[in-house]
Amino acid sequence: MLFAKSFVILLLVDMSHAAEKEDSGKKDGCVYGHPGIPGTPGYNGVPGRDGRDGAKGDKGDPGYLGTCGAAGKEGPKGNKGELGAPGTDGIKGRRGDSGERGPPGKMGPQGFPGPHGLKGEKGEVGLPGPQGIKGDEGPQGPEGPQGIIGYQGEKGFPGAMGSPGRPGPKGDIGPPGHRGTIGYRGDKGTKGETGEKGSKGDMPEIPKSAFSVGLTVQTKLPASNAPIRFDKIIYNRQNHYNPQSGRFTCAVTGAYYFTYHITVFSRNVRVALMKNGQSMIYTMDNYQNSEDQAAGGTVLHLEVGDKVWLQVSGGQLFNGLYADDDDDTTFSGFLLFAE
Repeated sequence: MLFAKSFVILLLVDMSHAAEKEDSGKKDGCVYGHPGIPGTPGYNGVPGRDGRDGAKGDKGDPGYLGTCGAAGKEGPKGNKGELGAPGTDGIKGRRGDSGERGPPGKMGPQGFPGPHGLKGEKGEVGLPGPQGIKGDEGPQGPEGPQGIIGYQGEKGFPGAMGSPGRPGPKGDIGPPGHRGTIGYRGDKGTKGETGEKGSKGDMPEIPKSAFSVGLTVQTKLPASNAPIRFDKIIYNRQNHYNPQSGRFTCAVTGAYYFTYHITVFSRNVRVALMKNGQSMIYTMDNYQNSEDQAAGGTVLHLEVGDKVWLQVSGGQLFNGLYADDDDDTTFSGFLLFAE
């Protein structure tokens, strides 16, 4: 390829020299003959300098669009890929607003009545209906001649009870018969006449038992582990509370309610509600300053002779039950109901 390029270059150079000589001969008035046969091509020259390090040339003009090639053959079908992992559920979209209700459409024209259908086949005979109501009893016919006594038939089922007949004359009292089965309940009789008003009876005696007592200046700060003697009598009509012993004695068996209200001053308070020497409930109050208030109450079942009282528990440091003209400490009880 390089050799062909060199040959063409030399040929062009030789032709340019020949043209110059022809022009110069015409000026001198000489006549030249026809060009001779081209000489033997010379040897290849020394290769030129590598042009890759030369300056970049200008961008050439774009070439013409080539023709489309033939479509290639369809490649082989690839293997089926593995099933991908399921994606996460997306966020539930907001429910759209309800659209406005459209106006009612126009009423369409009434259709023509269809043709009558064919007569159906006759149905099967239905089941027999329920038995009808028994009709009224007809008039009694004339009495016929007495027939021949027949054989005794089997005992039939008892018939329905007939309507009661008119009462006949009272007969003699017969001997007592065997006790029969319980009959049907008869109709309610008419209301009898109001009887005469009886004599006034005695009023029932309602059992009563109640008391309410309090401390005084002389009995405040009572002794411990002994019945507190409440000597201020507020109510004790039945005398079931003894102010000398400080005990309430049950006179009526039943349920009783006992309550106490305490003014606390100068010392702590710890009291117990006692029944026959056994403590039922405790109440405690720690004294801080000025005056405190404490209270307690419960329901007890008492028998006749049971005794109930209030006493200080825990020594003289817990007997701060106080009373004066302006402050009260009270103990009360009463019968709820007899048993």
